[in-house]
Amino acid sequence: MDDTALGFWGVPLAVLAGAIRVSTPFIFVSLGETITERSGRINLGLEGTLVFGAMSAYAAAVISGSPWLGVLAAMATGALFGLIHGFICKFPKVNDIAIGIAMMQFGLGLAFFLGKPFIQPSAPKLPSIALGNWSSLPQVQSALNINVLFLIGAALAVFLWWALKNTRTGLILRVVGDSSDAARAMGLNPDTIRLVATAAGGALAAIGGAYLSLFYPGSWNEGISSGQGLMAVALVIFARWNPIGCFLASLLFGGAGALGPALQSVGVSQGYYLFYAAPYVMTLIIMIATSSPTRPLAGMPGALSLVK
Repeated sequence: MDDTALGFWGVPLAVLAGAIRVSTPFIFVSLGETITERSGRINLGLEGTLVFGAMSAYAAAVISGSPWLGVLAAMATGALFGLIHGFICKFPKVNDIAIGIAMMQFGLGLAFFLGKPFIQPSAPKLPSIALGNWSSLPQVQSALNINVLFLIGAALAVFLWWALKNTRTGLILRVVGDSSDAARAMGLNPDTIRLVATAAGGALAAIGGAYLSLFYPGSWNEGISSGQGLMAVALVIFARWNPIGCFLASLLFGGAGALGPALQSVGVSQGYYLFYAAPYVMTLIIMIATSSPTRPLAGMPGALSLVK
């Protein structure tokens, strides 16, 4: 491949590589929030869960020397945050949105406080699979250097899509999410099921945090998330609560976030920084486009309220 062709393919390859890297936290947070919202509850606290998961994963990896123990530690803390959120929200007249914002601030503050000793130490990184070794071009090799968590996230999206449609657990989750009264008529306890769903959603969101600190960007600092937990809530709405849709939308958000660095990597020195705002602009557009006081969103669980 000559220099002209390489220059032509440089931006698409850089965007592809960036989309895979940047999308992975979105995948896990959005899948976690899909489970939670399918049960009829919204959790805006996942930004705090994501950041605290990043901190706890990094700390556990530094102490144990194993990045996978770090991922497990993140899942445990994420599930705990979900249990706290779900337990508080089961009480009458408690506002899900307000509790989510409070949990977000709690998670951020606690992560910054407990994570200060781990800013300098170096933690082992999560492994990746080099699928581009067939090419001699470093751009291709970089684009196809896939982290294991991305592949797990892709498989999980397909599994959740199948499970929601074809398993008893998926049926129970959908019934509870559509109608608390119908769930009680079937002998189900909506509060218990939503508690478990919120804990599962928190555990998955924390995996996204573990990816941030243990692979890309691969360090722990107080600005590691940049609002990805909140953007994932908009992503779930955009995907219409469909796990495979969440995966594809995550790639779209990841590609938008990678566009600025991709332009910079090929020598664009002016204006590229405007594209760093692309994911935030997309989030704003999605929230405006899906807001309507008169019509329900397609695929929206009946018991879920985005405004309560």
